[in-house]
Amino acid sequence: MPRRTRDRLNEYADVWSTRGIRAWEEGWWEMPVAIGNLVGQVIGAGPGEVTMHPNVSICQSLIHSCFDWSRPRNKIVSESLNFPSNLYILRQLEQLGARVVTVPSDDGMTVPLDRMLAAIDEQTLLVSVSHIIYKSSFIQDLKAITRRAHEMGAMVVADIYQSVGSLPVNVRQIGVDFATGGSVKWLCGGPGAGYLYVRRDHWPRLEPRVTGWMAHKQPFAFDAGHMEFADDAFRFLQGTPNIPGMYAARSGYEIISEVGVENIRAKSIRQTTMLIELAEEAGFTVNCPRSAHERGGTVAIDVPNAYQVTKELLRRDFLVDYRPGAGIRIAPHFYTNDQELALVIRAIQSIAAAARVA
Repeated sequence: MPRRTRDRLNEYADVWSTRGIRAWEEGWWEMPVAIGNLVGQVIGAGPGEVTMHPNVSICQSLIHSCFDWSRPRNKIVSESLNFPSNLYILRQLEQLGARVVTVPSDDGMTVPLDRMLAAIDEQTLLVSVSHIIYKSSFIQDLKAITRRAHEMGAMVVADIYQSVGSLPVNVRQIGVDFATGGSVKWLCGGPGAGYLYVRRDHWPRLEPRVTGWMAHKQPFAFDAGHMEFADDAFRFLQGTPNIPGMYAARSGYEIISEVGVENIRAKSIRQTTMLIELAEEAGFTVNCPRSAHERGGTVAIDVPNAYQVTKELLRRDFLVDYRPGAGIRIAPHFYTNDQELALVIRAIQSIAAAARVA
């Protein structure tokens, strides 16, 4: 948590206690787009093109609700290694007529690009992929996937949760139609602050079924008739937004922009390379790409009893997590020093050795 976040949350409490409902017309109502603009600066979006939502699952559901899945063109292409929450949502769409095709992985870590491109055809309406595979840190070629999708007349939803803040991302240069992400990971923004990018030229044609009064063109007219969507990105909002979550998230976005994602990426490559070398010297299996241009910001290290080892690492205040099929996931960020990398590998060695003896 950034130190300045505590001040932001105190500011929220002060505004709420002193301004009450007046706070809505003094800034709160605009926050989903105003804070979204801070994310937009990090992902290469234009002003007003990013809106804030409680989480990625809502963002993904909102996108899918814009389409009619009962029509002949109803195919969704994804990867078997997509984040489970995304796949749960896609499979629920099968009840509405969608045909979901997941591209398999041979090694459980990477997705063959040629296989992904071949799956996208004239029947494809939507391609829903993760920029970086959450389990292995494998970077997918979003530009090639987007180019193929557009050639076939399909649209692309990119989950950029695992990349933004550690890897340079420019949604307009890549050309994706939609992008979703959250703030818990590299953006240092905490929970309850997901974000949604929708390409501006699509706005007039999209009418989400997942909606609410903030998306109305005249919300304070309280017209209970037919939904008339706002002309701008507000059309992708729903009900009352998570104001405290956006106060909490703001500092992380600002700091990432101040540090610079290019600088973060250079340090990340150096430190993940160092982690791989230290892990292999210790005799551990590493489950992530060796090539830096294919690797995101995490390194997964597989050891016997990895789940139990992870629990003991957390007890010792090493902030790592466990991913089934991959192992112990270590994610150095711009504030991590090299000594900490050596410390965590030594800790894994000692814990794993003690477990074998026991």
